[in-house]
Amino acid sequence: MTDVAPAKEVKRLRDATGAGMMDAKRALVENGGDFDAAAKWLREKGLGKAAERTARQNTEGAVAVARDGDAAAIVALKCETDFVAKSPDFVALANQLAELVAKSGEGAVADRQEDIDNLKITLKENIELGEVVRLEAGEGEALDTYQHVQGGRGVNGVAVVVAGGTQELAHDIAVHVAFGKPQYLSRDEIPPEVLEEERSTFENQARNTGKPEAALPKIAQGMLSGWVKERTLLEQGFAKDDKKTVQQVLGGARISRFAQVVVGG
Repeated sequence: MTDVAPAKEVKRLRDATGAGMMDAKRALVENGGDFDAAAKWLREKGLGKAAERTARQNTEGAVAVARDGDAAAIVALKCETDFVAKSPDFVALANQLAELVAKSGEGAVADRQEDIDNLKITLKENIELGEVVRLEAGEGEALDTYQHVQGGRGVNGVAVVVAGGTQELAHDIAVHVAFGKPQYLSRDEIPPEVLEEERSTFENQARNTGKPEAALPKIAQGMLSGWVKERTLLEQGFAKDDKKTVQQVLGGARISRFAQVVVGG
């Protein structure tokens, strides 16, 4: 009779899943010696280490960018270390997820959850899906993307849709966004409560440096204006020519939508 749970396979399953010896042996027996099925069985029973890994920080990862016709997708796959983030299997899955989203929509990633779970087992880290974004260009709009690659994996992905402009312009804006990291398109998008909180902070900073009380509102407003310009895309100095703002570079064109996903962001 063939031993479906030889010691060598039990050890391999334990190493891959972090399960106990008896649990690993039982998993192999229950699944007729099928290693992958046994690993899945352990995960479903909560007997491996994958459940414990979910509590560990996963601020590393890879950001993949994909195009499909008039649509673009950005997908972040999160992990714990840059060593895993740069591994071929991890990067390949991130790229596949982005391609799937570009083609079929953001909800399509649910079909690959098992692959993500299996990667947790094989790479022994807290791996999970991060931000998922899909932008689509409509009639009269141009779409382009930019991906900053570091150590063999994407770390910064951008997609931009421009109305009344060229794809080259959309690309230039995407490159700018990658390095400018704007939080908002325009100041109109900043919530009033955020502006008030920052204004109050700047006023207190000025007060703490001994500035006259009567001058505080004007000083705080000046500091707030600088804060807004740093964080709004249209008011940032353009990366290729900081004598112009992004708004000036656009001319008669308009940014319809933009998205940025950054590792650890």
